[in-house]
Amino acid sequence: MFTTNPFAGLSASLSPAVMQAYVVVMFILVVAGTLFDVLHKGSARYFFENFRRSKAKGARPVGGGELVSIAVQTAVVDVLASGEFCNPRRRIAHLLGMYGFVFYVLATVVLVFDPSASPLWATLWWLGGLMICVGGYWFWFFIRVDVAAEGHSPFRLVRADLFILSLLASATLGLIWAAAGGGFGVLFGLYILATTVLFAGVPWSKFAHMFFKPAAAFEKRLSKANGTAENLPTQTRDDPEQQKRHSMELLLDAPMDMGLGIKREAPRHY
Repeated sequence: MFTTNPFAGLSASLSPAVMQAYVVVMFILVVAGTLFDVLHKGSARYFFENFRRSKAKGARPVGGGELVSIAVQTAVVDVLASGEFCNPRRRIAHLLGMYGFVFYVLATVVLVFDPSASPLWATLWWLGGLMICVGGYWFWFFIRVDVAAEGHSPFRLVRADLFILSLLASATLGLIWAAAGGGFGVLFGLYILATTVLFAGVPWSKFAHMFFKPAAAFEKRLSKANGTAENLPTQTRDDPEQQKRHSMELLLDAPMDMGLGIKREAPRHY
């Protein structure tokens, strides 16, 4: 089962060209939805203007070699290793979902366009789907801040949940469909419906967020390198010039460890 192309059984009822066209349409929807999201929210303009202001206000110039180094650090630490997550459980769940999604999508494309592909691709498809489910359900029921810290029901839904729910629905229904033998039927229809919502709902979900995070991480590292530090106080708060940059007058003379007691225990006092 784990080495059999789940899409091969569709050929008896559905032309391979139909599934191939579907994959192409989903790709176009992602690109169009992301561009719409960028234009609607002004994300590209925001990052460009922020980069320009950071460069103009920087205490020191950042050369080309250092820019390349910052870009590599962003790609390796912030993107590939999800280094921005301090909570190890949140980080592991995110990595499972992220790499599972990459495996799942890549293997789907290969299996749809090449029915005779190596059985390793089918195994990768199963692995990716299972990783999505493990990371996604772990996050949904046990890690989400409104569930773990604020005491809301894990079944409470808001629009921001569209991406994770459609992703979980696509992976879960896909695995159930494949385990049931594949083929054209009700399970396949539900699987396609969930997958369509996932890729067509980009303008209304956090799907495009995955493209913005690397830009935000790069800008944050750049601001630290050129000295602007996003106009926030640095660790040298004893420096009078740094004290003046603090946004709250109350904290101008506060010790660096003030307020860290909040981290002594998990916020479960609801």
